[in-house]
Amino acid sequence: MTVILYTLIISFVAAFVLGFLLGFFKKIFYVPVDERVAKVRAVLPGANCGACGYPGCDGFAAAVVDGKAPVNACAAGGEATTNAVGDVLGIAALLEQRDGLFACQGNKGLALANGEYVGLKSCAAAKLSTNGTKLCPYGCIGFGDCVSVCTFNALYLGDDGLPHINYWNCTGCGVCATVCPQHLLSTAPTQRLGAVALCSNHSTNKASVLKQCKAGCIKCGKCEKSCHVKAITLVNGVPVVDYEKCTSCGDCVVGCPTHVLKLQQDIMTAKRRGIEVPA
Repeated sequence: MTVILYTLIISFVAAFVLGFLLGFFKKIFYVPVDERVAKVRAVLPGANCGACGYPGCDGFAAAVVDGKAPVNACAAGGEATTNAVGDVLGIAALLEQRDGLFACQGNKGLALANGEYVGLKSCAAAKLSTNGTKLCPYGCIGFGDCVSVCTFNALYLGDDGLPHINYWNCTGCGVCATVCPQHLLSTAPTQRLGAVALCSNHSTNKASVLKQCKAGCIKCGKCEKSCHVKAITLVNGVPVVDYEKCTSCGDCVVGCPTHVLKLQQDIMTAKRRGIEVPA
């Protein structure tokens, strides 16, 4: 009985001493937490998509309060979230709204397959094992890795074998672009005007492009020649537009023999109204 009593007394004393020491060291090593972190976290959408470059909304909230992340980095939340974060921090927030762009028109009817693929139904796997599923080594592989990572239901695979963007849902976060092994997806400012090239074939061999895909850029240079402000140049076989010069006249769009060039405002604005842009 005495042993039990001594054991209880020693346990009680040890627990008291440990508790005292824990409380003491907690005060000594206490690191104050900025209450604004919790407030910023409360106004974030909670998507934890990682598009801001930080590990989830908690990471972004801490970074933006520390001044390591811009106020408008939460693409998933859009303008409302940016303004809310700015209100918490007491600063004015500016947001450049962005949307996704897909630079390939090589659907099942236009781009020839390089054979029957029997491996893992993944764009990344097909790229690694067979360099894709089409004769065009730059074309969309079509297994929808981009669709699977979109948490906003903004991408879907069409019957043509290509991903399509639902601009009503797209936040311009760019996560889809990070998983595309062909680098066909990107984001662009929503309000930007001017032409964009919907082809990523970097080959300069016109004959091979025509053989591989009927919708590919054939490097004819008509877009360059038709641009009266010299806003288009062929870079690695793909038309690149200087938007500081581009007047959005549409001459290059009209002159393109394979309809590679489109006006960005027609792609984004028309699809926001539920209208498909003709190929």
